[in-house]
Amino acid sequence: MTNDASTNSPEKQGSAGAEGSAGVATTDEERLAQLGYKQVLARRMSAFSNYAVSFTIISVLSGCLTMYAYGMKTGGPALITWGWVAVGLMTLVVGLAMAEICSAYPTSAGLYFWAHRLAPPRSAAAWAWFTGWFNVLGQIAVTAGVDFGAASFLGAYLNLQFGFEVTPARTILLFAAILLLHGLLNTFGVRIVALLNSVSVWWHVLGVVAIVAALLFVPDTHQSTSFVFTRFVNETGFTNGVYVVLIGLLMAQYTFTGYDASAHMTEETHDASTAGPRGIVRSIWTSWIAGFVLLLGFTYAIGSYDTQLDSATGAPPAQILLDSLGETGGKLLLLVVIGAQLFCGMASVTANSRMIYAFSRDGALPFSRLWHTVSPRTRTPVAAVWLAAGAALVLGLPYLINVTAYAAVTSIAVIGLYIAYVIPTLLRLFRGDAFTPGPWHLGRWSRPVGIVAVAWVTVITVLFMLPQVSPVTWETFNYAPLAVLAVLGFATAWWLASARHWFLRGVRGE
Repeated sequence: MTNDASTNSPEKQGSAGAEGSAGVATTDEERLAQLGYKQVLARRMSAFSNYAVSFTIISVLSGCLTMYAYGMKTGGPALITWGWVAVGLMTLVVGLAMAEICSAYPTSAGLYFWAHRLAPPRSAAAWAWFTGWFNVLGQIAVTAGVDFGAASFLGAYLNLQFGFEVTPARTILLFAAILLLHGLLNTFGVRIVALLNSVSVWWHVLGVVAIVAALLFVPDTHQSTSFVFTRFVNETGFTNGVYVVLIGLLMAQYTFTGYDASAHMTEETHDASTAGPRGIVRSIWTSWIAGFVLLLGFTYAIGSYDTQLDSATGAPPAQILLDSLGETGGKLLLLVVIGAQLFCGMASVTANSRMIYAFSRDGALPFSRLWHTVSPRTRTPVAAVWLAAGAALVLGLPYLINVTAYAAVTSIAVIGLYIAYVIPTLLRLFRGDAFTPGPWHLGRWSRPVGIVAVAWVTVITVLFMLPQVSPVTWETFNYAPLAVLAVLGFATAWWLASARHWFLRGVRGE
């Protein structure tokens, strides 16, 4: 593939990719060519490896535990438990709708490409443009959120083991070091990354089993079932309980992000039209079960609520492990959690870089010629890897001045990704029977599933832009709306000034 964005867009690669041909192609490479792209990335991944990337990025040992303190303050045990159940169900609905479209269009471009194919011809390029930008924003925020969470837990471990004082500046340094590690792995250790993604699945499953078993059998006392399922805690400063319940759903919804990775990895996956959608759906329901078990284990093991919430480690789950299992056992299982978080961040950089690669392949990012270059040795988008890591670092820097910055980063991740997730589903609803599904489809359930998915994403997009702590000050301000508006403003300005004249213009590939 050449480096000229104008010759990389689908219209320059051929327009044989009619929707109805989704079931005709006999090879993954042929189907990709029908969609308008040449096979450039190495197709090494199995269906399990594809699933493993999404499961690793969802990472219940990362999302659930890094946001556990938020849950303890914003709804408490009742919302931690029931919020997980409700959000998991709605996420599965969103994932099912996405999976059906992924089967029809298995390309690393993913969501923005789907939007382009499903939108009305005159506005297709615009739908694709904004979907892509929201996807980029969400992917970068997920990478930032995951590796920042890993930095926080690593800081907690270093505090316990070596007396390391946890400060915002030191947390940022750990954050930068972890991003550097993940950038290097994705640059030089491509085969190692593929192996570690598969190992990560078992690390998460066995890790959850080990942690929950230890929290179940070792402590002499546990909280009551009534406490776990009905105890409501509000330390947000807001007096409206309904409002607190709604914003408290962020803990679970942030964890259920990143499963679009299965779509972004389809150009590197065998049998992509079925492996991609199955990877999306399987990663959600297995994470739903594993996360519920994990959250029950930690919540039953809570001792002194206020003491553990205000732990000197800065991570209440770490304090729960220490108080329940003793210093040696607590530290050992804390390392299991940190390992899972590092796996998650590594996979997030991988998926994020593929999205950046695909979007820049169509000329949609500044300096696109650089970001979609592929290493001839590893056949991976090295420049995109470092853009993913560098942008994530920038997004985490406000933590130096804003104590609620981590919650804001998670809000950005949810808002950016879920808007990108649902736009193709909305367009698919408008398309109706004109949509030709791939080999994996929902049949008669497609429309009701799509309607529920769109409704849910509309609700959470509004919720997670709202203030999370009262009173609202510069130190507690939720800067998620500013980040979203900044990216949206930049994308809009570039679209009006230039991109509307050339981005994916003139071709539908149908």
